[in-house]
Amino acid sequence: MEVSVLNNKGKETGRKVKLSPTVFGIDPNDHAIYLDVKQHLANKRQGNHKSKERADIVGSTRKIKKQKGTGTARAGSIKNPLFRGGGRIFGPTPRDYSQKVNKKVKRLARKSALSIKAKEKSILVIEDFKMDAPKTAAYNDVLNALGISSKKSLVVLGEPNNNVYLSSRNLAHSKVVTNSELNTYQITNATTLVLFESAVAEIENILNKA
Repeated sequence: MEVSVLNNKGKETGRKVKLSPTVFGIDPNDHAIYLDVKQHLANKRQGNHKSKERADIVGSTRKIKKQKGTGTARAGSIKNPLFRGGGRIFGPTPRDYSQKVNKKVKRLARKSALSIKAKEKSILVIEDFKMDAPKTAAYNDVLNALGISSKKSLVVLGEPNNNVYLSSRNLAHSKVVTNSELNTYQITNATTLVLFESAVAEIENILNKA
């Protein structure tokens, strides 16, 4: 599959990039995508939720009423979960939500996600450009020229470019990552994938490892 290379003004440069069929043209594995996205979202959970159980409540240990003769159930502590202000029964406690997914499955998931984007013709290849200073307006002009300013986009750099990254940080609908940071969730979550020309070969290099 060949894709035309655009410049940052949205015009064709006359060059084309051939996307590797082993990365951008495989038969997608939906279950691998599911596992990788689930792991990504699970690993982002802090797991620091905590409610006070009976033992955590500060209160008197005095027996609050006599054992017999009240006509109601016996009660021995104000911290009883059945009383207002008492502890919570089986409340949430801190836990680790992280999951493990094998490297080969993660690699298959990224290939599958990229292949889906290629099939949908949702991949743009743009020639590498640099910015003299971080400027959101200038970055937004590039998105406008590419016709994706109103879409959720993911821009993949060939190498770290701090000015481009900082220029995008203020926009909720556009995210910038380097080729080594690219993950399945980001690919599937974006409407349009914008690859820097130098990033294509690096992505294929990373995902074609045995």
